[in-house]
Amino acid sequence: QVTLVESGGGLVQAGGSLRLSCVASGRTFASSAMGWFRRAPGKDREFVAAIAWRDSSTYYADSVKDRFTISRDNAKNTLYLQMNSLKPEDTAVYYCNAGGDYSKLYGYRPPGVYWGQGTQVTVSS
Repeated sequence: QVTLVESGGGLVQAGGSLRLSCVASGRTFASSAMGWFRRAPGKDREFVAAIAWRDSSTYYADSVKDRFTISRDNAKNTLYLQMNSLKPEDTAVYYCNAGGDYSKLYGYRPPGVYWGQGTQVTVSS
């Protein structure tokens, strides 16, 4: 049984920071690309950031570039998303994903079949 469990969401004022974590269990994802997605109320799911397994290169959506940082600790089987300078439009449920196809040119698509349950991030103005 493979599980991805996110944590670290919460309520924060605009301009603030949060750090999301995603712990994987059931198998190791050290050789898998991983990513973060989000879904805002009434909107489709959108890609946020991804990280390769081989060289830990990263890829970001334009909307979060220079504000969010994705990282991973393979020894702990954990994925992180450091979110700074948060904006009200960052409000969404954030989901961890593992096993997708990663390239420096095209990013992270399609996503993998493994998803977490999501963690709510709410940014107040």
